[in-house]
Amino acid sequence: MAAASAAQSTVNGALKMATNSQAYLEGDKVKETKSLIAELCRHFYNQGWVSGTGGSITIKVHDESVPKSQQLIVMSPSGVQKERMVEEDMYIMSSDGSILSAPLAKPTPHKPPKCSDCAPLFMKAYEMRNAGAVIHSHGMESCLVTMLNPLAKEFRITHMEMIKGIQGHGYYDELVVPIIENTAYERELTESLAEAIKAYPKTTAVLVRNHGIYVWGDSWISAKTQSECYHYLFDAAIKLHQLGIDWTTPTHGPIQNAKISTLAPNGNIEPSRRCIILDIEGTTTPISFVTDVLFPYARNNVGRHLDATYDSAETQQDIKLLRAQVQQDLENGVAGAVCIPSDDAGKMEVIAASVANVEAMIKADRKITALKELQGHIWQTGFQNKELEGLVFDDVPAALEKWTALGIKVYIYSSGSRLAQRLLFGHTKHGDLRKFLYGFFDTTVGNKRETKSYAEITASLGVDNPSEILFVTDVYQEATAAKAAGLEVIISIRPGNGPLPDNHGFRTFRSFSEI
Repeated sequence: MAAASAAQSTVNGALKMATNSQAYLEGDKVKETKSLIAELCRHFYNQGWVSGTGGSITIKVHDESVPKSQQLIVMSPSGVQKERMVEEDMYIMSSDGSILSAPLAKPTPHKPPKCSDCAPLFMKAYEMRNAGAVIHSHGMESCLVTMLNPLAKEFRITHMEMIKGIQGHGYYDELVVPIIENTAYERELTESLAEAIKAYPKTTAVLVRNHGIYVWGDSWISAKTQSECYHYLFDAAIKLHQLGIDWTTPTHGPIQNAKISTLAPNGNIEPSRRCIILDIEGTTTPISFVTDVLFPYARNNVGRHLDATYDSAETQQDIKLLRAQVQQDLENGVAGAVCIPSDDAGKMEVIAASVANVEAMIKADRKITALKELQGHIWQTGFQNKELEGLVFDDVPAALEKWTALGIKVYIYSSGSRLAQRLLFGHTKHGDLRKFLYGFFDTTVGNKRETKSYAEITASLGVDNPSEILFVTDVYQEATAAKAAGLEVIISIRPGNGPLPDNHGFRTFRSFSEI
C-alpha cells in the first residue's frame, strides 16, 4: 500500500510538473480553452449577462491525460470589456488556484491586468462540486428575480419545460435555487456561497440578491446550457409575476396570499401548513394495487424487458446497480441472492441471474434502489402500452386539487422510484394528477423508517420549521421516524392496511376529505 501511494505521488508530481511547464501552458489545449472563453464572453455580452465589464467565466482545460481534479484552469480577467477579450487577456491557474500565467499590461487607456474578483467563488465550485466550468452572470433576469420577495432565501419554480435543462431535474420537479445576500466586494461572498453549495447538494447554481448568479456544470457545455435555462426560467417568473400568476405551483394559477389553517379535533386552530408529503401504498393507493398488480407485472415481465432493452444504456445501468446490490447481498448472506456474472458470460446468462434475483427481492418486498429503478422502467413500458393504469382512492383527486388551490405544496415520498411514482399518478382514470404535485422523493434520500430521511427532505423543502410539513402514511414506523424529525403526522386508515399498535398516539383519518 505504501509503495502504491508513493508511486501515485510520483505520478501526480510528474503530471503537475508537466502541466505547469511553459510548453504545456503554451500548448494547443490551453490555447483552445482561452479562445473558447473569448468566444463565449462575446456571446454572453450579446445576451446581456456580462455588460459593463461585469460577470466572468472560467473553464478547466479539458485533457483526458490529466485527472479532472488536476486540470489547469483558465479564467477571464476582471475589469475588461468582455466582448473585446482575446486569448492573451486570460489568466492560467493551477488546480489549487495559484496563478501560473498572467496577461501582459496594455497601454493606456487599458487598466492593468487583474484576475477576476470571482476567483475565490469559482474555486469553491471546483473544489466542492468537481465542476468543469463556472459562469458568473449579471443578467437582469438573475438580478430582478431575487427582488420579487426581498425576504426569500430561495427561488422556486415547477412545471416549466426548461427545468429539464437543469442537471438532475425533470418537468414535474420543483427547481430550488438558494439566494445569498450581496456584499460590497465579490470575494466577501465566498463563505456564504460555500455554505449554500453545502446546504443544497442538488443545486448547480447560487443566486446573489441584487447582483446575479453563479452557475457550474461538469463541462462548459453543461454550464452554458444550464445558464441559458436558468435565465429563461427567471425571465418567465418575472413575467408571470407581472401577470399575477404563481410560477411556484403546478397549476400556475393566480398568486395566493391567503394563510392556510386547519381545525384540530379539540376545536383549536392549528398552525398553517406549507407542505404535505404523502405516502403511496395504503395512503393514496390501495396496497393491493401494488402487491396484486404492479409487483406481479414486474415479476412476470422482467425477463422480457431485459431481453428487449439489453443493449440500452438505461438497462445496462439497471443491471450494474443490481449486480452491485447482489454482490453486497452475497457478502451478507441474504437468502435468494444469486451471483450475476459479468457481461463476458453472455446476455442470456446475465438475464437469467438477474431475473432470479429480482423474483427473490420482490417476494421479500425489499425496499432497495436497485430493484425499484428496474421495476420503474418495466412499469414504464406497461403504462406506455396501456397494459397498466394507475389507481388512487376516489377521494385523492379532489383533495389534491383543493390543497393546490389553497397554496399548499404536495409531495410524494415512497419506496418506489421517482419514475414509478410519476407513472402511477400520471396515468389514472381521473387523468394526469401530476399537475397537483410539486415533487417526488424516493429511497435515494434514505430509508422511510429513518429519522434522518425526513430531516433531509425538510432541508430540501426550505421550510422554517419542520412542523410546517404534514406527513401522511399508513406505516407506524414511518410515522414515528417523521415525528422524531419534527414533522406533523397523520396515519391513514384504509381498507387492507395493517393494524396499528395500541395507544399509538397519532391522529388518523379514513378519507382525505378529513384533512
